[in-house]
Amino acid sequence: MIFVRIDNRLVHGQILEAWIPFIKASRILVVNDVVARDVFRETVIKMSVPRDIEVIVYSVKEFPGHIFEENDSRNTIVLFDNVKDSLRAYKSGFQFDRLNIGNVYCGEEGKFCCAASVSLSKEDIVDIMQLVDAGVEVELRCMPKDKPLDFTEVMKGITF
Repeated sequence: MIFVRIDNRLVHGQILEAWIPFIKASRILVVNDVVARDVFRETVIKMSVPRDIEVIVYSVKEFPGHIFEENDSRNTIVLFDNVKDSLRAYKSGFQFDRLNIGNVYCGEEGKFCCAASVSLSKEDIVDIMQLVDAGVEVELRCMPKDKPLDFTEVMKGITF
């Protein structure tokens, strides 16, 4: 099972305490250009995760070249920190059927707050719609216990 999530915090308490047990994940893949170039940040992320969980960091460009082997049955969480990177990976060959958007920072002007922890710019929405048009189911959900919101339902009637 591969769980693909956008969370601008990447690895943090909710991932460790809620999503890993919920998914029964034994591996986390962090796909982020900044972290991939920063040995210190990569080390801090790896140190924050229990030893029995494998953590691998990739840049967005190199990630699709490391697509999973068919016989790999490990449950995996793939983390992006923004919408654009998830779309870049998708277009570069990392094909996924479902996308969870858990946290996108609300601090910038001109963002549409479409869930308690998800604020999207017009560009984010256009990028997500490209994924939806490609057949990806997109849900907005912060925690596993939360009711998932269907992105297309949330966007009905919204105009910019």
